[in-house]
Amino acid sequence: MSKGMKKKTRREFLKESTASVAAVTLGLSIAGAPAVRAARGANEKIRVGFIGIGNRGTQLLNGFLKHDDAEVVALCDVYEPYLMRDYSKVDKRLRDSLGGRVPKMTEKLSGNVARYKDFRRLLDRKDIDAVVIGTPDHWHAVQAIMACQAGKDVYVEKPLSITIHEGRKMVEAAKRYDRVVQVGLHRRSSKEYMQAVSDIQAGKIGKVTIGRAYRISNMHPNGIGKYPDTAPPEGLDWDMWLGPRPKRPYKDNVVLYKFRWWKSYSSQMANWGVHYCDAMRWAMAEQAPISISAHGGRFAVDDDRTIPDTMEVIFEMPSGALLIFGQYEANGGPALIEGEVELRGTLGNLYCGIRGSAYKIMPSGGGQFQESNPRIKPVEAKRIDGDHTVQHIHNFLDCVKSRERTNCDMETGHRSTTFALLANIALATKSRIEWDPKKERIIGNKKANNLLHYNYRKPWKLG
Repeated sequence: MSKGMKKKTRREFLKESTASVAAVTLGLSIAGAPAVRAARGANEKIRVGFIGIGNRGTQLLNGFLKHDDAEVVALCDVYEPYLMRDYSKVDKRLRDSLGGRVPKMTEKLSGNVARYKDFRRLLDRKDIDAVVIGTPDHWHAVQAIMACQAGKDVYVEKPLSITIHEGRKMVEAAKRYDRVVQVGLHRRSSKEYMQAVSDIQAGKIGKVTIGRAYRISNMHPNGIGKYPDTAPPEGLDWDMWLGPRPKRPYKDNVVLYKFRWWKSYSSQMANWGVHYCDAMRWAMAEQAPISISAHGGRFAVDDDRTIPDTMEVIFEMPSGALLIFGQYEANGGPALIEGEVELRGTLGNLYCGIRGSAYKIMPSGGGQFQESNPRIKPVEAKRIDGDHTVQHIHNFLDCVKSRERTNCDMETGHRSTTFALLANIALATKSRIEWDPKKERIIGNKKANNLLHYNYRKPWKLG
């Protein structure tokens, strides 16, 4: 369809309410570039709609409510107790399965907040300035692209997408429709991480050759449990939850949080690994790896998961460094001396994400045939941070007003998410992947390239 035909469809869509309802029912995209907004005043309120208000969505909702310049005007969720913010109505099976991951939903909202089970109805609202997408990973691309088409700015949770092809299409949509986008890699708004990255890039620990981080959670023996196929709980639109993914029977340990252990909907590499890969590549001033190898499997945890309980990934970087991430869900105990991220340089090591302090630099002495004296002085930076999510939201709202680039725009989020998705592909194909970051293709590996995307279930599509 030509651009001219898209614009015509857009005009007809806006004028004819009957056609509008039909288009939404069929899942058709809302086409046509919106008018470019001028910069807003500093005190002007941003009207926000939320798509997906479960565990993480609730955290984001509470984060936005801390900002006087944000007004929550609409909510959307496929599970009615979440939509109506009523913990007492959450099915007991889900409360027993998820425990503390079921949000208490005690926030104070205006009585005028609209509620929708279908996100397309929310996107129809012309009075909404921005949307927050806190749905499972397999929904991010469809919803974010349609939000951009509808003229909304977007805060979308990490990982940006579930396939690399989706991520590139999301970048293109944000650019085409001139949208402000923040991807929820909230360490990008941390003053402590900013300072640590500045020190590393200034050469204070020398040439960095290793970055390491781990997600450790001993889920042995039962993990996410084993559950039978059953009928969905009352109030859950299971078909809508599945969205572009193939139709399958319902299980209690797929929704509303445990989807992170099912490869069709997420992964722990994407859930946690993307945070740390983003932080390390940021510190190393890298865009993409040149090769990836991954090892792991279901070694000890006996549950319904379709992802590993143990995984180790090595990314080789163009500058001459290795970035390492480990997912350990069959054992416990810390893997690093301190903190959540380690950068190892020729002069010393930096540890970031330390409780009680911002970060530490520990000097290295010389090894074999070298002087043994410490090469730099130790540093312990004072803690200056607050809530990273709240800071990230603040940056997003400021950029919605100014139309400036956010701390983690769509391209940044896409490049970091690519690390996690390539790791999953390397493990799935049991191959060392050679990656072309310009073409965004895997070199000489047809089987791996076939995993860059999948066929959506109708009527869903990208744009």
